[in-house]
Amino acid sequence: MADYPHMNFDKMLDDRMKFIKDISTQAPAGSKILEECLDIAELLIKKNSSYGSSYSHPINIFSKSDPKEQLNIRIDDKLNRIKKGKEYPSEDTILDLIGYLILLRTLK
Repeated sequence: MADYPHMNFDKMLDDRMKFIKDISTQAPAGSKILEECLDIAELLIKKNSSYGSSYSHPINIFSKSDPKEQLNIRIDDKLNRIKKGKEYPSEDTILDLIGYLILLRTLK
């Protein structure tokens, strides 16, 4: 959104989606990449609607770490599961990892 500070959100979204749609047809895996990114965005937005911004405003009952450090811990946990090849059957560790990395970027 930094490229569109003067535009409203709807206009920015429309412009970016048109641009992304156009370039996705030019890339060999463009539609697959776009579909995965949209799936991740939908998941994160749904979770944010359900849980609020607990990742950026933790309640700090047990952990007194700041939001960035708490996300780094979650990322380490996911990387550890991938390294050990130990995933819960109902979990998508890679998807969770990507989600945490995106949330980490939103803290900038």
